[in-house]
Amino acid sequence: MQGNTAIANVLRMEGAEYLFCYPANTLIEACAIAGIQPIMSRTERTTVNMADGYTRVTNGRRTGVVVTQSGPGIENAFAGIAHAYAESTPILVLPGGTARNRQGQPPDFNAMEAYRGVTKWVSQINQADRIPELMRRGFTSLRSGRPGPVMLQVPGDVAQEEIDEAAFDYRPVKGYKSAGDPGDVADAVKALLAARHPVIYAGQGVLWAEASAELVEFAELVNAPVMTTNTGKSAFPENHPLALGVGAGTMTKMARHFLDQADLVFGVGCSFTTNLASVAIPRGKTLVQCTVDDKDLNKEEQLHHAVIGDAKLVLRQLIEEAQRQAGPEGRRDNGEVAAAVKQVKDEWLAEWLPLLTSEEVPINPYRVIWDLMHTVDRTQTIVTHDSGHPRDQTIPFYEAIVPRGYLGWGNSSQLGYGLGLAMGAKLGAPDKLVVNIMGDAAIGMAGMDIETAVRHRIPIMTIVLNNHVLSGYSRNYPVATERFGFTNLYGEYAKLAEALGGYGERIEDPAEIVPALRRAQSVMETGRPALLEFMTKEENTLSRYPAR
Repeated sequence: MQGNTAIANVLRMEGAEYLFCYPANTLIEACAIAGIQPIMSRTERTTVNMADGYTRVTNGRRTGVVVTQSGPGIENAFAGIAHAYAESTPILVLPGGTARNRQGQPPDFNAMEAYRGVTKWVSQINQADRIPELMRRGFTSLRSGRPGPVMLQVPGDVAQEEIDEAAFDYRPVKGYKSAGDPGDVADAVKALLAARHPVIYAGQGVLWAEASAELVEFAELVNAPVMTTNTGKSAFPENHPLALGVGAGTMTKMARHFLDQADLVFGVGCSFTTNLASVAIPRGKTLVQCTVDDKDLNKEEQLHHAVIGDAKLVLRQLIEEAQRQAGPEGRRDNGEVAAAVKQVKDEWLAEWLPLLTSEEVPINPYRVIWDLMHTVDRTQTIVTHDSGHPRDQTIPFYEAIVPRGYLGWGNSSQLGYGLGLAMGAKLGAPDKLVVNIMGDAAIGMAGMDIETAVRHRIPIMTIVLNNHVLSGYSRNYPVATERFGFTNLYGEYAKLAEALGGYGERIEDPAEIVPALRRAQSVMETGRPALLEFMTKEENTLSRYPAR
């Protein structure tokens, strides 16, 4: 068989349903013959973003596979792969490559060298008979340890090279996980139980480990409130009495209050990195970190205790150790912690209800988010945001109540990422309602890929918050804005969706938000993607609470 056929057979054996590709690579035909459906978007970046979203909603149980052509194809894919790396998403990238006897000839693009800093592992399949070995190593890396993209470049002549079918030996691989050192677990629990005001700080490692149930059990056992990072949002149900919501570039008042008050911060599945997806830990706290990656330890924060291991396995150890140290019932307080959380949450929502329920025209974007949350079935819905104000305004107020009911991101912050992410998520979870909230700047980056959703019958809902400006930027460029209109943006995006074959509707009246959402859902039941363009004001009031 040819090298392409061998690779396609491996992908089929590993459960690949889709090949996210654009636009020319002989592997596409080989995979189609093997029964793997090609999904071609309009740009390489969106192709990668779709693979990212597909992998996320399946928690890596199914791997998004990306195929590009050599040269410009893999060059254009860099932003998407760098974003997947920043967000720790395990996708497999199989770019074409220059034939072996022409490598190193300028301007040949060396993908292995260029991508080394934004992949977990990158290599080249330099001989067809090494395909089983290198694919096996690639899938093992994808499924073990900290998630991240893996790239295997396939030179054109290797793709066509013959491999003896009798010598082709491949068995699907599994991921390997480890639990924590029992002594480290005991020390971590002892420190937590000794704290008067502990806070659990949960990251996306809980989601990848599918450990939300264990996180809830542990939090209830030790009676500690839980906040999440942006990327960890939905790892803990945000309607739970101990839920503090998100701490990130914008955050809930509960997260700020209890993080400031805490004497111990107990990280689970998080890196303690400070960026748009997380929040800095105030000084003077006892810090405990449970992470799968030793590179996270003592990075930005000096730790007092740490446990290395898979979040699900470690949480089970923590639960058993807490029961050993505190008794089967754990630590109880007659509901005082939950009551304190509710009090701060009630205060916070009371402050924001005027915006969340505003009757303003143009529409206040917070009203769109609030009405969306109260219209959809959140147990059957996946929401994601885009960069800038759509992220900043949605993250604190959209209450996620099931794992992966929200796809948060912000370790990288590329405009337009949410559209491809949503399409991939819908392919990975076809029975869910998938909603992407983006601004008029973000759709300018990715809007043509609405046609991809139409062509492949991927019925997602795109909400565009259109205020005709790059929100929040005019204060940084007052002269450029006043004199030259630097931050002004224009477009009629409902018409764009219609022109590309989707359903489009422009909404100007806040009373029409809910009916429009329902109309869009009805259209999506026919397999057609929908875009709702809400004409909004520039709302620069954000839920930001500086550390005290």
